[in-house]
Parts: sequence; structure tokens; C-alpha cells
Amino acid sequence: MSTRNGPILVTGAAGFIGSHVAGALARRGERVIGLDNFDPFYSRVLKEANWSEAGGGAVLVEGDFTDGLFVRRVFETYKPAGVIHLGAKAGVRPSLADPAGYMHANVTGTATVLSEASRAGASRVVVASSSSVYGNSPTSPFSETQDVSRPISPYAASKLACEALGHAHHAATGLPVAMLRFFTVYGPRQRPDLAIVSFMRRIAKGEPITLFGDGSTSRDYTFIDDIVAGVLASYDSIPRHGFRVWNLGNNRPVSLAEVVGAIERTVGRSAEVQRAPMQTGDVERTCADIERSRAELGYAPRTGFEDGLARQWEWLRPRV
Repeated sequence: MSTRNGPILVTGAAGFIGSHVAGALARRGERVIGLDNFDPFYSRVLKEANWSEAGGGAVLVEGDFTDGLFVRRVFETYKPAGVIHLGAKAGVRPSLADPAGYMHANVTGTATVLSEASRAGASRVVVASSSSVYGNSPTSPFSETQDVSRPISPYAASKLACEALGHAHHAATGLPVAMLRFFTVYGPRQRPDLAIVSFMRRIAKGEPITLFGDGSTSRDYTFIDDIVAGVLASYDSIPRHGFRVWNLGNNRPVSLAEVVGAIERTVGRSAEVQRAPMQTGDVERTCADIERSRAELGYAPRTGFEDGLARQWEWLRPRV
């Protein structure tokens, strides 16, 4: 729980992960201030539905977290005890078309949030990073201590820059800062552009799906409830560490071919598959070493992949 009286500010609060985190905080008795700019990357209607499903009666403020004066007013008005900064431009492939936009939203936004949090005397900041910072690492599973100096997409580079900013800010101000490397999060409210929700919709409708590569690429899919548990544990724990990077993954990679098979079983229909070459910026595999998170956060993912798919499909089916 918070050590200073005041609400917790959650940026990106109407998004997939943000709405789940805001709801979980409210359920454990925290006061929550949500902030979201409703970026048109996907439908505002979906984001409003995310926030409504989060529940808890939290306040939602609309605005741009790269705008320093706006963020300062939010801190002055609501006096948050701490921040969970999940707002960002997401996605590897879209970042290739708009690298400057990704740097502005992700890097300038993080710098703004860190600066205003320090100015307002907040007790801590948790920031969303990404497993994409590992690039095509030859070492697996991916450990927080390994070299991440070779990102292969603008999105990954922006998240790596955010980590560097977090470290520099902590060194300069003493503000506790956690950087969380999320590994392919899935579950109810997942962004509509992501593979699992897209495949579920298209397979259920009898529409073809496109697989990039030969199906051997793999991802460390992590169910949203496990991610949320890690986010809350990192918020509670970061003051003891000062600055820390934590992987939040499942440590059980699943190949693209296995994903399609599992979705076919979940939806109850065979997929019509179209093949395409690997996309620029896509990594071959991800796999989280979660020993640090397990030891320091008590992080222990509990949801098996097919169980998570079943829960996501139960949520999505009425919306297809």
C-alpha cells in the first residue's frame, strides 16, 4: 500500500494494461487518478469501455502527458502519492512508420512525468518498459543484467531511452523509479491490433489470418492478471531499491504455430492461414528470466496459456 497519503496516478488508464491496473488498485482500497489522451491508434469507444469495465469510481482526466504544464496541473490538483506510468505509443511495426512520434510520446512523455513527479514530491514512479529492448538476443531466457544496447525497432529504442531516463532521474533526484519489461501481455481488453484478439475474431468469422514467417517464432505470452500482480508488487517494493529493472513475463514461450492451434481449439474452428515474410523489427523469440522478479517482488505467474486464452475468448466472444 502507499506510504504517503494520496491517490496513485495511472497514465494510459483507459488502455489495456492501464485499465486493469487502475481497477486492481481501486479494489485494494487505493484512490486512483487515471490519465489518458485517447490517442486515435484505436477506437475511443473501446477505451471508454475499458475504463468503464475497470470500475472502482476512480477519476479519469483526459490530456497529453507530454505537456509539462498540463501534467503539473494534474499533480497540483490531485496531489498523487506516486505514479504508475503506462501511457505510451505501443507497437513495433507502427513505430517504423513514425519514429519521431514514438520518441516524442514515449521519451518526452516519460521525462515529463518523472520531472513533475519529483517537483510535486511523489514517493515513487513505476514505468512500463518492454521485452522489445532485448532485440534478437542470442541469450535465452532474457535477464535484466544482459546487454540491451542493440534494439531493432524505434519502439524498442524509445523504451530503452525511457529506462536510461529513469536511471538518470533517480541518480539526480533520489526518486525511486522502477522499469518494468512486459512480455507480450494478453487477456480481456487486449488491444485490437494484437495477434491473439485479431486471430480470434478472424477465425471465429471464417476469415483468413496472415502468419509472418514459418510459424517458429515464439513469444513469452503473459496473462494480464499476472502482469497486474507484478505491477502492484513493483509499486510497493521500489522504495527499497531506489532504481530497478524487472522482467514481468511467464518464462514459457509459445511458438506462433502453437498459438494458432490453441486459438483454433479455444474458438472451435479451424484457421485459414495465409503466409507472408517476417516483418522488419519483429524479433525471433522472447523468453523472460523471472528469477529477480520472483525473489524481489514475490512475482509468480499462475495462468497457463490455454487457460488465459479461454478467459480472453469468454470476454471477446459476445463482441465478435
